[in-house]
Amino acid sequence: MVVCMFYNPTNSGAVQLNSENIDMTLASNELVLINFYADWCRFSNILQPIFDEAAEKVQAAFPEPGKVVMGKVDCDRESAVASRFHITKYPTLKVLRNGQPTKREYRGARTVEAFTEFIRKQLEDPIREFQNIKDLEQLDSKKRIVVGYFDRRDMPEYNTFRRVATNLKEDCQFHVGFGDVVQALHPPGHPIIVFRPDVAMSNENDETYMGDLKSFDELNIWVQEKCVPLVREITFENAEELTEEGLPFLILFYAPGDLESIKDYKAIVQLDLITEKQNVNFLTADGKRFAHPLHHLGKSQADLPLIAIDSFRHMYLFPNFKDIYVPGKLKQFLNDLYSGKLHREFHYGPEKDTSADTNAIDDGKKPTTPPESTFKKLGPSKNRYTLLRDEL
Repeated sequence: MVVCMFYNPTNSGAVQLNSENIDMTLASNELVLINFYADWCRFSNILQPIFDEAAEKVQAAFPEPGKVVMGKVDCDRESAVASRFHITKYPTLKVLRNGQPTKREYRGARTVEAFTEFIRKQLEDPIREFQNIKDLEQLDSKKRIVVGYFDRRDMPEYNTFRRVATNLKEDCQFHVGFGDVVQALHPPGHPIIVFRPDVAMSNENDETYMGDLKSFDELNIWVQEKCVPLVREITFENAEELTEEGLPFLILFYAPGDLESIKDYKAIVQLDLITEKQNVNFLTADGKRFAHPLHHLGKSQADLPLIAIDSFRHMYLFPNFKDIYVPGKLKQFLNDLYSGKLHREFHYGPEKDTSADTNAIDDGKKPTTPPESTFKKLGPSKNRYTLLRDEL
């Protein structure tokens, strides 16, 4: 009880976290929102009273121990903690669920109302309960889904399932059925968890979890592997998160409704390019929403589907979309990025294909410049301090 009171304090303002209490705070709370600040930073000082007031309102709204804490870290005093969480800008707002950092920092408005609303949404039950097996036939075939079949809600296996769903609710939909509703689908006393892929947009199959249902770490890793696919969809909401990973983008721009191109692209990446997943982010992008990058490439929606690389310096167009079906063509496109060939050819034209000099270039070609990266401009290069100033 003493520990619980200490790490779920009722004193005013955000909880001051340091190297001595941060691990216990993270381990004993479902959700922790941390403001990493520096006293010398003007914008940290502007944010601090707002964050403290929001913390008081959150504490009053969600007093249950172990539910939520809003904390703050003085990065000058706690340099080891700041380094551990890779803090390079002030203020930085990190979200942690069940002790683990989420992929996305908090980038919403810096107001008391926005903070409290964010916390409220984060604490909403991420699992939807179905009352009839036929309800599962109506699930969105464009979403990746995890379905649990349990005898009762008070089972320890369901608590593990709920914690995992809380961690990964932004990547998958979670559904659950209890008791008589699902008794025909699993043996009594033996819950089952099944992954359903986005069948409208991939060629994957359903898969049943075969590990320990009481192990949070084991189930969390399995669900994460299923819910965070090799090929992801880029949106205006997650562009900054993706650029922060620091990897070039290989992007399929598709026309709205063109699910077959998406399926084929995903299958080819899985088959031929999986060894490149540490070097490249494989993405799909709605060509209507992202018309601006197409314009930079000299293309329009009439030219979809098409594939391009955004290296964060320049963009390079894959010459012919149909060539993705030629084994090795898409991989060679990536290799040409790594070798610098794409950049050289943009400057000087196609390189001569001779065995004597594979780096020879056509003479008389006027140097050109590749289109500049457009996705990088959606990422962390945005002036965070200007955004904060405008909000305040």
